Order: sequence, then C-alpha cells, then structure tokens
Amino acid sequence: MSSQLLPRLAQEDESTDALSGPQTVTRQARPLRFITCGSVDDGKSTLIGRLLWDTKAVKEDQAATLRRDSTGQHNELGLPDFARLLDGLQAEREQGITIDVAYRYFATDRRSFIVADTPGHVQYTRNMATGASTADLAVLLVDARAGILEQTRRHATIAALMGIRQFVLAVNKIDLAHYDEAGFQAIAREFREIALSLGVRQITAIPVSALKGENIVLRGDDVMPWYSGPTLVETLEKATQRTGQSTGFRLPVQRVSRPGEGFRGYQGTVAGGSIKPGDSVVVLPSGVEANVKAIVTYDLVRNAAVSGDAITLVLDRPVDISRGDMIAAIDQRPQTGRAFTARLVALSPDGIVPGKRYWLKAGSRRQRVMVRPVSALDLATGNWDDAAVLALNGIGVVELDFEEDAIFDAYETNRETGAFILIDPDTLNTVAGGMIDSRRSRSGRFDALPDADRASITLPARLIEAFLKTEFARAHVGEIRVTRGEKE
Repeated sequence: MSSQLLPRLAQEDESTDALSGPQTVTRQARPLRFITCGSVDDGKSTLIGRLLWDTKAVKEDQAATLRRDSTGQHNELGLPDFARLLDGLQAEREQGITIDVAYRYFATDRRSFIVADTPGHVQYTRNMATGASTADLAVLLVDARAGILEQTRRHATIAALMGIRQFVLAVNKIDLAHYDEAGFQAIAREFREIALSLGVRQITAIPVSALKGENIVLRGDDVMPWYSGPTLVETLEKATQRTGQSTGFRLPVQRVSRPGEGFRGYQGTVAGGSIKPGDSVVVLPSGVEANVKAIVTYDLVRNAAVSGDAITLVLDRPVDISRGDMIAAIDQRPQTGRAFTARLVALSPDGIVPGKRYWLKAGSRRQRVMVRPVSALDLATGNWDDAAVLALNGIGVVELDFEEDAIFDAYETNRETGAFILIDPDTLNTVAGGMIDSRRSRSGRFDALPDADRASITLPARLIEAFLKTEFARAHVGEIRVTRGEKE
C-alpha cells in the first residue's frame, strides 16, 4: 500500500550483519528515522554529534558556537565537545547527560535521516520509549570496556516491543579498549543472542570510536584492519523503512465537521490502508455500514487517500458517528471486544496497581480499563516470570478488561491502532505505554481480581438466588458475600 517501498536488506547471513550486504541505494522521499539508545555514558550524544559533524550537517554559525562553548573542555585531540550539538537543556550541559529526546535532521548524498538521541538513565526510560515509537531502526551503543549492561537489555527490549526489527550494535570507545578484536566479537555474540531472543534478525555490529570518528563516516582501517564491515553511515544508507501497515483502511475519527446543513464529514488522519470514493466501510463500534461518497482535504477533493493523510470523509448516508469511533475497511476489520492481552512498559514510580481502573487512551478514543499483570521480563535472565505487579520501568504482559467495547489491531500489524497509553485517573499522569498483542477470552476475569478490589452489585432477590446456583458461584463460594436490603 505504501508509496515508499525501499529495497529489501541483503541477507547473506540472517542473524549477522544483515544490513551490510551490497545494494544500490537511491535518495528516498521520506527520511529514515532511527534512534540511539543504550546505557548512560556509552557515548550516544557524542556519536550523533560526530555523525552530524562529519556529514557536514553542522552550519558555520553552529560550529563557531560549538567551538566557543567548548573552550577549556577540548579533549586530547583538540576537538570540541560533540555532545553539545544534541544536549540543549542547561541541566544536560551541566551534568553531561541526556534527559530529553533530541531530534536532528541530516543527509548524505544518498539519503536523508531523522535521528532521535534518547537518554540512557533508567529514570528517563519513558523518553527512550517515546523516541522508539516512530523509529525504523535502533542504534544501540555499548561501551567496549563495560560490555552489555541491564539498561542495554532494557532498551533493546523496548525497541523490539515498539516494532523495530533492525538493530545496529555500535561498540563505542573501542580506542579505550586498545582496539581489542576479541572483546568486540564477544560483545557482538552476546548481543546477537539477546536480539534473536527478541525476534530481531537484522543485526549489524560495528566497532566505533565516536570521539575520533572511526567507523562513523570514515573508516578506521589503520587501527582496526581486522574489521571489514560497513561504517555506521553506510549501514544507515542501506536500511529499510518500516512499512508495517498490513491492515485495511483505518480512520480514527477526531472530529465531525458540519459547516452547513448540507455537509457532514468525518475528520481524522488515516492510520492504515487506503481509501477511494465508492469503497465500502464499517463504522465501529456500532457496526453500521456505508459507502464513501467523497474524500476532502483543506484545499481539494481527492480521488484517494493513504496512510498518514489528514482527510475529511463524506459517506453516502447519514450515520451517527462521534469522536473516538473508527471507520474501517468492511472486509478487513480491526479486533473489537472487551478483553485484550497487551505488553506494557511501566513509567510511573508506583508501577501498575493490580485491579486498579485506569484511563486508556488510543488515538482519539479514551476508555476505562482494568489492568492485571500476568508476567514480567527479568532483564538479567531474559525470562518472562509470573508476576502480580509491575514496578517502575518494568516490562510485562498484562490483561486488559474494558467496561465497553474497545477497537484495536495487533501492534505488529499496525502501530497506530495497536498502541496506547494508560493514564492515572487521580493524577492524570501517564503511567504506562502499551502494545496490543491480541483479543482474549474473558473467562477467568472475575476470579483474577485481587482481594483489595471488590465490586458491589445490586440485583433482585430472584436473580441472586439464580446466580448462586450457577457453576461459577459454586466454584467461588466464600468469595461472594450477599447482603440483603433493610426491607427484606
């Protein structure tokens, strides 16, 4: 469906250096979006600053400012502090760390890029997840002296959960490790095992020195004759963009437009598939079917629309549609239901409270949901262990129970309609980001509630008697308490 289909990656070896095969690359209309991530002090900002510097993406006035601000802070090579090209906050400059996500645009003769430099500190995990949510590729940095750390595993896992299937392992500070080939190979092997366990098979490992610029844009053959793979920029030029829209047409409705009595349009940004006048659609959750009469944008009437287009859709009949509804392809409908399984990244100091009801926001739709953690990832072992709670920065599988029908695609098939955030109704803080796995059966929902979460239901006496005779009630005797009214 997408008009921007890039060449497939050469894959001489599916699990190693999948981005480095020979390939003809031409400048693409949409920039490749990628992130740098990894543990704190692994050199992410310095690497991107060096990349911008060596690709001539730094303007003369920026270069002059960088030289001036770096006075007295030059390294032994007499070079400025490249990290200052990314660290814009005063706190970042004072502490020498990354806090916020910094986005930068640059281009080579063959391609254009948008890079998101994300923080390495555990407390800023939410910012890393934000940067990963729109990326096509992840560059994970590892200090050649320290090797793979817990935060490396965490960032790799989050990137994989966000649907990123292309990893570049940049083993940085290789100069401080005396260009040790054996150490580099050991780190690369360990990381490949982690990536493969996450379902990522397109992996390229590169030994680099961000400070000296070795294997970033220019090769480091003089000091690393044992490395014959691509540089970082060569790898980025050959990477593919994520298409990832294997669903049919999706239009989350953001607004109903009624400029006059004779016009009714449904506005939003296409979140998947394509549409043209005459196509049949279904409105969810109501299930009402209709045909597309016209597609209108701010300046013209169009004969088609594709993912990413902001449009106003006009149907051939009046339909009761409101903000939060979804207009979808009639023959490729999303999943609807009141129970789903999802994966979460907990972003609140309090973690995820079992049985608590949160606001779930997905696109323009907001719903009440109850969350029950099922398992959590042990970053030390890579195992998914049973868990009843999900702590801050924890990654886990949860069950979602809604009070009304929800509309989702699996995140693997559509990022836009398969992602959500959880909001604490008491503080209005965002407490988690999540990705839908699939719809699930509601069986076992009520017995999963913790003791601290009880619900009171008022029913006529005859219905209570009938309920107590059911198999469910007999199986939970002792958990159900019946209190009769004062008049009885």
